[in-house]
Amino acid sequence: MKILITGGLGFIGRKLSVFFLQKGHCVATIGLRSNPPLIDHKKFRYISADTTRPGDWQQEIALADVVVNLAGKSLFHRWTEQHKQQMRDSRILTTRYVVEALPEERNITLISTSAVGYYGDGKDRILSEEAPAGEDFLAGLSLDWESEARQAEKKKNARVVIPRFGIVLDADGGAMDMMIMAFRWFLGGKLGDGEQWFPWIHMTDLVHAYGFLLENPQIRGAINFCAPYPVQNKELTQTLAGVLKRPAFMPAPAFMIKLVLGELGKMLLNSQRVVPQRLLDYGYEFEFPSFDRAVAEIVQRRDDAIG
Repeated sequence: MKILITGGLGFIGRKLSVFFLQKGHCVATIGLRSNPPLIDHKKFRYISADTTRPGDWQQEIALADVVVNLAGKSLFHRWTEQHKQQMRDSRILTTRYVVEALPEERNITLISTSAVGYYGDGKDRILSEEAPAGEDFLAGLSLDWESEARQAEKKKNARVVIPRFGIVLDADGGAMDMMIMAFRWFLGGKLGDGEQWFPWIHMTDLVHAYGFLLENPQIRGAINFCAPYPVQNKELTQTLAGVLKRPAFMPAPAFMIKLVLGELGKMLLNSQRVVPQRLLDYGYEFEFPSFDRAVAEIVQRRDDAIG
């Protein structure tokens, strides 16, 4: 297959690009950087472009069998009004211009990212794909983002799949990098009261789940990309402390998180007990279903890399 990935050299996009290349697919990625570190493979191409604006990059979409839309400004930054607008534009406008460029004569598959932030603060409720959207900024953004992607089915007869990501864990970046660093500097601890649920997925399962989507063309619509066993923040903290052999004595009070991080801090305190019901129903088997196993593998891989 010919696969086009927006945001294809980011934290997730790079791993996904390599995975697809290993499966024998041709991969083209689009990103903002003019001179990024490229993947050395004869079936790989990189296009430098701003996907929040229409342009020549849209011509690449007509050449693809599958479009994976990963573009989006990072959430992990203080949410000023300017940054919130960048978060919104990078997602909504990119998706709009991707859909606009889809050919009508071919049934292309569009796999357009969303996030479990769609559900807002779910407290202790179990959240499958059927759960309603929340009411905060990130929930509203996710809802609008998904709505733009769904236009591809309505207007271009495309197959649309919308993975809602939990927090993606891997050995070389992302949230796990920050958490491990905090514990190794003896600054680890629970957030707030620690009761909030944390939806997560190991990078291996995330990229394999994308392969599963390609192998099962009957799958459409929203699908939670998270492990089957979410953990509460207090359990997450104790697991990390145990694996890293560090104490967990530096809790961050909720009021301090909100004071320092503002609206982002409120989002970090949300409880989201999300389950991948549709992935399980379709028969996907997780390589890392439990948090302790995922953390142990990631920490071991980091230690091996350091030597």
